[in-house]
Parts: sequence; C-alpha cells; structure tokens
Amino acid sequence: MRKAIALLAAAAAVATLGGTSASAASGPDAAELVDTGQGKLVWSSCNDAATPALQCAMLDVPVDYADPRGRKIKIKLNRLPATAPKEKQQGPILLNPGGPGDSGLWMPAYISGQIPADVASTYDWIGFDPRGTNGSDPHVVCDAHYFDAERPDYQLSQGTSKAWLKKAAGYAADCAADWSWLLPHMTTVDNARDMDSIRRALGVPKINFYGGSWGTSLGSTYGQLFPSHVRRMVLDSIVGPTISWYDHNILQDKEHQRRFDAFAAWTAKADSVYHLGTDAEAVKKAYDQVEDALRKTPADAAPAPGKIGPAEFEDTFYGGGYNFLRWPRMATVLSAYLTQHDTRPLTIAYNKYAAPGADDGTFPAYNAAQCTENAWPRDWEFWKKDQAKVNAVAPFYTYNNMWYNAACMFWPYQGNPAGRLKITGKGLPPVLLFQATEDAATPYEGGLAMHDALPGSKLVVQNGGSFHEILFHGNACLDDTFTAYLRDGSLPQGKGRIAKTCAPESDPTPVYVTPPPATAKSLTTAPTGPLAPSDPEAVRGVLR
Repeated sequence: MRKAIALLAAAAAVATLGGTSASAASGPDAAELVDTGQGKLVWSSCNDAATPALQCAMLDVPVDYADPRGRKIKIKLNRLPATAPKEKQQGPILLNPGGPGDSGLWMPAYISGQIPADVASTYDWIGFDPRGTNGSDPHVVCDAHYFDAERPDYQLSQGTSKAWLKKAAGYAADCAADWSWLLPHMTTVDNARDMDSIRRALGVPKINFYGGSWGTSLGSTYGQLFPSHVRRMVLDSIVGPTISWYDHNILQDKEHQRRFDAFAAWTAKADSVYHLGTDAEAVKKAYDQVEDALRKTPADAAPAPGKIGPAEFEDTFYGGGYNFLRWPRMATVLSAYLTQHDTRPLTIAYNKYAAPGADDGTFPAYNAAQCTENAWPRDWEFWKKDQAKVNAVAPFYTYNNMWYNAACMFWPYQGNPAGRLKITGKGLPPVLLFQATEDAATPYEGGLAMHDALPGSKLVVQNGGSFHEILFHGNACLDDTFTAYLRDGSLPQGKGRIAKTCAPESDPTPVYVTPPPATAKSLTTAPTGPLAPSDPEAVRGVLR
C-alpha cells in the first residue's frame, strides 16, 4: 500500500485537472471552437440481426480539446436513421443512459421502440460509448480483477478497512500507471465536447438529447457549453447540478435506506409467502442473519467464479432500491436461505444482479469523472468519522457505497476546487425534466435543484416512484408526456416548481421465485454479468 500511495503522490504532485476548468467554460457557447479536430463519420451496417437498419461508425476526437490537432481517440456510435419523409424529420437525438461510462449503444433500437412509430420515425436515434469505455478506442482497464469475488467485508466492524484501503490505493495506482495521458480528460465536460464533435460530424446545427442518471449531468453540461446547438432536451432521474459527488453519495445512502425499509415492509406484508415475519424489523433481522451466516460460510457463486460473501450479498440487494421488480427475488433469497437452507436463489440472484461481467471500462470512467470534477476528502480519518455518522442513520448501504468510491481518496489527479461546471441554463430552450420522489440513485432534491437552475424547464414528478430512470416502464402519464414533447415540443402547462404529477406503479405481486432444479448443466450454463437493459429487472444508467 505504501508503494501505491507513493506512486500516486508523485503523480498528483505534477498532475493538474485535464480539459477546460469549470470557471473557464461556464458561459453560453464559451466552448465553441473553430476546429475541434474531430474526424468524419463513415456509417456501415452493424449487422444486427434484431435491428437490421442499425448503422455503426467510429469517430476520431482529440484527447484534449485544448489541443484539437493532438493525439486522437475514437468514439463508437450507432444510428437508427429516421424513416419519415424528409420534410417531417426532426434531426438526431443523442442518447446516454448514465454511469458515468455506461454504453448507449442499446438505446436507439430500444427507446425508439417505446414510443409511437409516427414520432420515432422522425428522429435519427444516436447511441454512443463514452470515451475510454466499451467499444470506444482505447478501452480503459485498471486492475481487471478488482471486483473478483470474494472481496473484503464492507462493514468497518469486521476489521477490513486496511484491506479496502490497500485495494482502493492499488486500483488508483494501476490506473495512473497506464492511463495518465487519458484519465484527466474523461470528465463530464470532455464527454460533452465529444457530443458536440458528434454534432459537427453529423453536419447539423442542433441536436436533441435524452439522458438518464449521470446522463442528466452530461446533458445539462452540454446545454451550458453549447446552448445554441440544443433543439430539445429530456433529463430523466436527475443529478443535482451543484452538489459535490461526495455529498451526493451521502444522499444516496439515506435514500437507499428508505427504499430498503420499504422492501422490508412489503416483505412483511407477505409473510404467508416468505415466512420472514410480519413486521419490517423482523425482515431486516433476517437480512442480517443471512449476511452473518455468509461471513462464516460463503456460498458458491457458480457459474460466476469465486464465493458469495457479505460484500457480494450486499451487492445483490442494493439494486432493489433502483428497481422494485427485484423485490420478489430478493425476498425469496432470504426465505430460501433461512427456512430451507437453500442457497440456489441467492446464487441465481447474484449472477443476475451483481456478478461482474467483462470489464467494459465503466468503472475507470466513473472514477475519472467523479474523482476529478470536484475536490474529495483525502484523509481516511475524516472519511471514517463522517461516514460513521451517515451509517448510524443509513446502515444498509453507507459502507458499501463508501468503499465503491474510495479510490477517490488516492486518485492521481486532484479534484477541481472550483467544483462542477455551474449550470445556469442561459440560452437554452425549455428542457423537460422527469424525477421520482423516492429515487435512490439520483434523489429527489436533484430534480428540484435542476429545475431551479434551468429557467423555463418543466419538471414532471412521480410521487412515490419505483424505478431509477422512470420512463419506458409502461407508465402512460410519464411516457405520453415524453412523446408529446418529442412530437412537437409540447410541454406540461402546470405552474410552479412541479408542472405535472404522475402516480407510481403498483407494488409487485409477492411470489416465491422457485429456482430450477439443481443440475450440473444449470450450474454451468446460467448467464452471468449484468442483465440486458431491456430486462424488466434490469437497473439502467447506474454503476452505483
């Protein structure tokens, strides 16, 4: 660990935040450059059997937009072209699901299929992989085994702090060793500039945009830098425009606790199904019992490698705060383990929800954006004391989230002391905002703050809310509002901070998710890694 910290200290001593600073790029179209150095788009078939019309391309963009003719990297894109008559076409709509770093290549086919064809056919649907991730080139990889199971226990009471600090410092050092030329240039501002390079390469004066989760930060940043190039913009499940990433994580911890409490109450009402007790506290006790048992005897993770210990168990459950359709499977995991001594539902849930898949570059991108966009505390003693206060009121997720972000303590590039880019909305057309009141990933406060920051924006609130990224789950109140805006720019007419309110979806039906019979084949052929974004139980747009 001392070697890793020494390397990072040396790197930090000479490193400065890459790209343009928040203060230098805060005015409308302040980032307009005569030449961004982007290449040309040459589209060809993606050879996608499910969507034959889908086209793919790579776009050269500069590593550093302050040196547009310098070193280049490539952004991978795909496009589902408009099919409406040319006079009815409304231009490209760029799509980003969040992350930071998640791939957007699944979005053109999926989202265009969620709205009426007469509207979908008027847009060119554009997905892309953010710089350094997925199919973009290069694809950043730091410590490819960082998430291998079984990892140290998240809970400080288990004496694993030194192990986690060593892992986090080693991860940051590994990133610095190979990627020092690119990491400072993977901020939200850099990605927003890539979006404008895409616009330029498409040869259009304006773009439309849909973004969820971190994609709302990306979209609002693009709008701040290039307001005259925005035609329409939709932000779904919103990151507050000014809050530091460290403080945002604390909001997440508290909202995750509320969602876990809601899961426990829902499970308790279904005691006839799950047999875990008739009050929420009994269900929480059952959760703790399973975690304690896994500390003593980790479960086999097959077909994923390794074992399911307490860290993997927690990772299997936190996604229930983002998608309540996971609740029946989560309750089944606890019931099967405690009432039948059956670990199969846990193994299946872990492989569906939490087992690491192929390294897609998203975790380096997550750290590169969050660790450098604002200052982070670098003193472990501060973290330990501050996070203990949060854990006292939100024990379900606090230490899990803390260790996920701990590389920022050691990141080789100091966070920007000026904070994230200030969002004012000057020069932007009206922006349509969607936010649930109980979103665990991007808490409700962020939606209100973004509305206040964007004059003329309209905020649609889902009271309650069951998903992170609330569009495209079959809620007509929400989806029809999105469709109307894309159709002709129509916006909700309500006055005040909230222009329209929509009801949440009904709670899922409590069912025991019976696992298939255990066979050698079932244990080796079950899918691992993240669910497809179109899966009803998937969590879209978040790494945490």
